[in-house]
Amino acid sequence: MRRRFDTPCRIEIEQSPEHFHAHVELEGDIRLQPGDKVRVHGRPIALPFGAKVIETRIATVERATALERLLTRIKARFELGELYEVSFNPGRM
Repeated sequence: MRRRFDTPCRIEIEQSPEHFHAHVELEGDIRLQPGDKVRVHGRPIALPFGAKVIETRIATVERATALERLLTRIKARFELGELYEVSFNPGRM
């Protein structure tokens, strides 16, 4: 059975010529592991170009089971190989 808990989090979103990023930092010493899920609650954030937003919200952390953690690690090994199959040749292969 999965374990869930709520925790405060800090959201920082910036969309400017210098920076384009979105970060979520969980409050406290919460260590996420493979297969864990984080859901941030609240309305979607939309900001105009050149703006920066910092908000505090509540996030739900859902811990993966031992089997889900193992499957996530195995799946990640195979998906990493897809990164090697990138081609920068023009046209179709």
